[in-house]
Amino acid sequence: MKIVGIIPARYKSSRFPGKPLVDILGKPMIQHVYERSVQSTLLSEVYVATDDERILSSCKERNISVIMTSNKHPTGTDRVAEVAQTIEAEIYVNIQGDEPLISPNSIDTAIKGLINLTPQTGTNLIKKIENMSDLIDTRVPKVVVNDNFDAVFLSRQAIPYPKGHIAPDYYKQICVYAFTKETLLHFKGMRQSRNELIEEIELLRFIDNGIPIRMIEVFEDTIAVDVPNDVVKVCNVIRSSQ
Repeated sequence: MKIVGIIPARYKSSRFPGKPLVDILGKPMIQHVYERSVQSTLLSEVYVATDDERILSSCKERNISVIMTSNKHPTGTDRVAEVAQTIEAEIYVNIQGDEPLISPNSIDTAIKGLINLTPQTGTNLIKKIENMSDLIDTRVPKVVVNDNFDAVFLSRQAIPYPKGHIAPDYYKQICVYAFTKETLLHFKGMRQSRNELIEEIELLRFIDNGIPIRMIEVFEDTIAVDVPNDVVKVCNVIRSSQ
């Protein structure tokens, strides 16, 4: 089975322009993500998918497999869906380009979970929130799941609300998604849903169109780089592990 990892990377970010190329201990962030991704035991190939010549050039200089894509895509998953039309595989894994600490084991977990599901679905990773700052941080999507651990809703607010007598577990989204080609091409043909546009969380497009997304719990934490201060946090984690 051919399984391809795609790292979507765009230069224009409203909160952090040029984010994929920001220096993290001597390497651009996109290189950190790529080097961790290729350590996955299940990925056959890994590509960076970008719409920017600066990212394309940086990847080529570092022998990183890279593909140029349209600059019209509203989300990373739309970019991955374009790649799925040109690179043949059974499974595609969207690995966010702002996750320089992503664990190769977590990538494999998303893939293994999808292999056991029906073709018209996908998987995403979640981690139980332990740091209360993550719970109130609107940059961190929170996930509500049903009893089968399928996603019910994702929000930047703290959900579910603890009104009842059962104390809730709170989960944050870890941005690694695995999809079959069938699911990705279906996604490509859908317009952005209302909830997706409200929350700016692309996974809501699947949920709003009745495509189940199985959420798989992982226990290895990561730090997504959304603003420049996050780079300092990532550098500290890498230094402490060396």
